[in-house]
Formats: sequence, C-alpha cells, structure tokens
Amino acid sequence: MTRPRPRTPRIRTRPRTSRTPVVVTAVLLAALTAALVAAVRYDGYFTDQPGLLLRYAAAWALFAAAVRSLRRVPARAVVPLVLAGALAVAGAGLAGPPLTSTDSFRYAWDGRVQAAGISPYDHAPADPALGRLRDDWLFPHDRGDCARPDRAPVGPGVCTRINRPGVHTIYPPVAEGYFALVHFLSPSGVRHKALQAGGALSALGVTGALLLVLRRRRADPRTAALWAWCPAVAVEAVNNAHVDGLAVLLSVAALGVVVRRRAAGGALFGLAVAAKLLPAVLLPGALAGVRRWRDAAALLLPAAAVVGLSYLPYVLASRSSVFGYLGGYAEEEGYGDPGAGGRYALLRLVLPDSWSVPAVVLGTLAVVAYVWRRGDPERPWSGALLVTGTAFLLMTPGYSWYALLLVALVALDGRAEWLTVAVAGAVVYAGGRTLGGATVQVAYGLAGAAVLAGWWLAPPPAGPAGRRGAAPPPPRHAPNKKEMKTQKIN
Repeated sequence: MTRPRPRTPRIRTRPRTSRTPVVVTAVLLAALTAALVAAVRYDGYFTDQPGLLLRYAAAWALFAAAVRSLRRVPARAVVPLVLAGALAVAGAGLAGPPLTSTDSFRYAWDGRVQAAGISPYDHAPADPALGRLRDDWLFPHDRGDCARPDRAPVGPGVCTRINRPGVHTIYPPVAEGYFALVHFLSPSGVRHKALQAGGALSALGVTGALLLVLRRRRADPRTAALWAWCPAVAVEAVNNAHVDGLAVLLSVAALGVVVRRRAAGGALFGLAVAAKLLPAVLLPGALAGVRRWRDAAALLLPAAAVVGLSYLPYVLASRSSVFGYLGGYAEEEGYGDPGAGGRYALLRLVLPDSWSVPAVVLGTLAVVAYVWRRGDPERPWSGALLVTGTAFLLMTPGYSWYALLLVALVALDGRAEWLTVAVAGAVVYAGGRTLGGATVQVAYGLAGAAVLAGWWLAPPPAGPAGRRGAAPPPPRHAPNKKEMKTQKIN
C-alpha cells in the first residue's frame, strides 16, 4: 500500500506590477514642480523675456513628458498621482508674488472698496474720492518702486500697482462677490497671498470636478492631468491669481451636470458667465443635439435668470454703468479695429483687414451650427471645445490666461492637440515684445497646424458611443453556480 503524497499548499499571489512607471512619473512631476518654481520666481517679464520663455518651455516639456509617462502607470495609482501632482503644481504657483500680470491687484482693490460699502463700478482707483482706502502696498510712494514699468502714476509722488487706474472695473458681479469674500476672509497684511490661495483652491477644485465627471462617465482619469499638471494653471490660475480659475470651476461643474439636469446646469452656466464672460462660448456645446425649444429654454432661461439676478444688487447700488470699461477694453485690445492689437492675425494673412470681423462671425456661426447638428448631447464638452478652440484661433487673443478654460475642456475631452493653442497664448504674452511682430501669426499658425494634424491622425469616431472617453460597456463577470446550472438546463 503506497502512501498518498502530501499535498503542497497553494499560495495565491497577486500579479506583481512594476513600480518603475510610478517612480518615473513622480520624478518628472518633481522636475516639473522645480521648473515652475524657477519660472514664477524669475522676474524677467520686462527685463529678460527670452530667459522667461526658456523657463516656460522647460516646464511645458516636462509637463508633456509627465503626462505621457502616466499612460504606463497602473490604474489604481493614477488618481493618487494626479492629485499629488495637482497639489505640487498649485504649490509651485504660490512660490512667488504675481510676476507677469497685475490683474490681482485690481481684484484686491475692488474687494477693499466693497468692504467700505462702495460700489466698485462707481469709481476708478485713481479717483481722489477713494484716497482714504489707499495703502503703501497698492499705492507705493517710493520713487524707485514707482520707476518700474508695471507701475502707473496717480498723483504727485504716488503710483499704483493697479493697471488702468483711470478707468472703472469691468469684472462681472460673481467675480466682484468673490473679491469681496476673499477680502473679508483675509487676515490683515496678507497682500497678494490671499488671492493666490483662492486661485490654488479653485485650481484644485477644478481637478476634483474633472475626476468626478470622468468617473461618472467611466472615462480614463488620466486626462485630468492635462489640467492638474498644466504649467498654465500654476502660472495664471495660481501665481497670477486670475479669476478665470473660478469661472473654469463653475464651467466644469455646469458641463458635468447639464446632461442630466438642464436647469441646474443652466444655473451653473449663469454663474460661470457672471464670473467671467468667456464661458458663454460653452453654451453651443451644451445645446448639442437639442431640437426642441422647450429643452433649449430649460437651459437658457435659468442661465439668463442667474446672470440678471447677480447683476441686480450692483445695478441698484451703483450710480455708474455696471459694465464699466468693458467697451473700452474691447476697443483697446483691437477687437473692434482689426488692424490693431494683433487680433485676427491668421485671418489677416489671407483676408483684407475689413473682412476679419465678418469672417470671425461667419466662421464661429458655422462651427456652432455643426456642433448643434452633429454634436454629442452626452458629451457637451466636445462641442464646447470645438467652438472655444476655433474662436481662439480666429481671434488670436493676446492674454494667456484666457486659455485656462480651453485647458479644462481638453482635460474633459482628451484632445491634447488643442493644448498647443494655450502654448501659443503663453508665447505671445510672455515673448511678443521680444520676438517681434510676427509672433502672433507664427505661434497661432503652428497651433492651428497641430490641431489639424491631430484631427487628421486621430479623428473622433462618428456616433456618441464611439467618441473618445465614452463610457465602455459593462465588464463581463464570471457566472456563479446558479447561473451555470441554469445554462446547463437550457
């Protein structure tokens, strides 16, 4: 009689995954953070624009490498890495005072004026009637400080960090409420850091909103890194503390909600437009596939109501127009005069200047009609990205922070080629004076070529189910004993 062989116990082991991709991505994120700190602490906007552009270029190159390396990271490590990178990028933006924009000083002034019970639309910062609100931070008296090119005189021996001190504010009411809230919550003497902290919270909020929307759609969370790690977020949303970050947060929330709840999405769109007028370009994407007037009204009426109600308190409290310098700003930037300001630069290469504005109108309407007829109602950000990106290429804006909205749409849709438009805006803004008059045409021309190449090489498949980032079919599961028994009987 032979003895039975002893059974060797089975040891279940989980498949080992290499940690190398995680380590590589973490190293690239650390290098990206260091490059961003070097960029925001380099005071070369007026003195050494080539040096500043080199730092920007290094940051964008590391950003591209980090996003590419994220493709090889195991799925369970993606969201923690995206969040860790978002914290690092936001922290890098806090490393220095605003260096390439003075808009946040106007924000701080508007908040201070409202805290004194005065409408921000009634007086320009240079108005002597508000002299009692001035301090040495926003209105320095030092002669050496006033000699800087980013200072403007407002009186004998007094200058200000606020740009355009002789005109009234142009910011919409939700933005003004945000400025007042930041002023109310800020300790005394915090200066620019309060608005930068608000910008960092907005940027992190956008990352969280993107991850939530992508999770609900069962889409790849890796695309959230296109916003979370983007150098434009660190420089413009955090370091320069542009209110665009708040508008982007409201816009992403609106796009995530509007598919299932039109009225709530419309209300969020209204808040976004009342924070920064630019999100109005998202509405055609939200209306993609809508054929009935009732459905369109369910979105547009709440949006219009929220915008009107947000303006109402300021209309009642102000003696001047609540639109402030908005018309003068558009004229100053050359949107009314195609021959000035570098606007419509690509169109002016092939059309007479006088045809530029009609061409922009017709081109935008054509894209809006395409999105409305062929857009995916389940993915409103796809149509919104096409309309917004086309508007940027047609109008060639000179301010890089406008592209923050575009970056968030890219993170939702995954079409990374549109990020070249954000790069073009950064090059035009940070190096236009040094590189010469053709900078706008070259930068936006290359961006347009990159967008066309991206769409040619990887066109989005037709139909909602085939679009990039669409929800995959539910995963198959192994049949249990009861199901196997039923199958045998059948």
